[in-house]
Amino acid sequence: MINLDAVTAIMSRKQITSIVESARARISIWAGAVRSGKTIASLLAFLIAVAAAPDHGLIVICGRTRETIERNIIEPLQDASLFGPLANQVHHTRGSNTAVILGRTVHLIGAYDVRSEGRLRGLTACLAYVDEATLVPEAFWTQLLARLSVPGARLLATTNPDGPQHWLRQQFLLRAPQLNLAHWHFTLDDNPALPADYVAALKQEFVGLWYRRMILGEWCLAEGAVFDMWAPERHVVDALPPIRRWIGMGIDYGTTNPFAALTFGLGTDNVLYLGHEWRWDSKAQHRQLTDVQYSEQVRGWLKALGVHPQWTVVDPSAASFVTQLHQDGLSPALADNAVLDGIRTVASLLGRDRLKVHRSCTGFINEIPGYSWDPDKAEKGEDAPIKADDHSLDAGRYVVHTTQSAWRSDLREAA
Repeated sequence: MINLDAVTAIMSRKQITSIVESARARISIWAGAVRSGKTIASLLAFLIAVAAAPDHGLIVICGRTRETIERNIIEPLQDASLFGPLANQVHHTRGSNTAVILGRTVHLIGAYDVRSEGRLRGLTACLAYVDEATLVPEAFWTQLLARLSVPGARLLATTNPDGPQHWLRQQFLLRAPQLNLAHWHFTLDDNPALPADYVAALKQEFVGLWYRRMILGEWCLAEGAVFDMWAPERHVVDALPPIRRWIGMGIDYGTTNPFAALTFGLGTDNVLYLGHEWRWDSKAQHRQLTDVQYSEQVRGWLKALGVHPQWTVVDPSAASFVTQLHQDGLSPALADNAVLDGIRTVASLLGRDRLKVHRSCTGFINEIPGYSWDPDKAEKGEDAPIKADDHSLDAGRYVVHTTQSAWRSDLREAA
């Protein structure tokens, strides 16, 4: 038997209610804000379900990748501060595609693209847990439900909200009464275990669209300007303060399209700065440059500035240019091109006035007001900006988002 007293003592009524009610539904979905308590409630419900699961049929945990499953599910289950003695009954070797939970073998399945549903073919399951359900392909979700064919089989899932047209909301949440589906909406304030100062800090970190989704837990449309918090009078500076360290240079590679490079540093005022910009527009210049020439130009530009960035973060599609930089003595890093995550990082910094742009970065400054969400994709449930006039924006996003580990602690200490 599982002793629930220690765990539920720190839970809200909504969390406890969701655990109890989930036992009566074939599909249970915890949706809402980050750190709102939905995950711990769903994991406790999952442990109870594992303990009561039929002997026949597989138990599976699904997520975007096996690494995210380990980080978001396995590691919390092994945290004794959350689950007490139950944590000692969760065993997993990092990199393995199975875990042992309460004595049952549990299969870990990544679902990162439309081909992932093939991993479920032929499988018969009695219990499934899906982490961040809006990020798995719809075909995978549908196939997983079809594989839950053991009598009494159940699916438990968590997710942050997405756009209102997302298939999970349209095809499942809005049709809950027809599908034997239970779901619960959590906001950040629904988690009683969070310190008040942490809640206040988190509310400051998210702005606009991200605040509505990640704090209020709303399924809201990505529409209008991507960086709707942008205000030149707040974010554009005529002079840089002394820069404590130049963290990186971001490069968006282009041949027929513009090539853009931006420097990124931390000021003595504990504000991050996009300080300098170099662009080459082959259409305007009537001449294309080679990889060798781009490398020469960028290295000469940095030398003239007297700037030596710690990181050179490059457009991940620019394989030949990355090779050239290696040959020229630089150690380029491929940019993290998770577009929405990168946009959220930049938006959070702008919203808190922790990222500013020198007036000389005219490409970035000219591009940002018109950078908008794609309404056609939004109607299909997909969040994506219109892909036009975004070269300096991409370079800035690459370096800001990819180097987070190099600057986040500085901002926390200065807060």
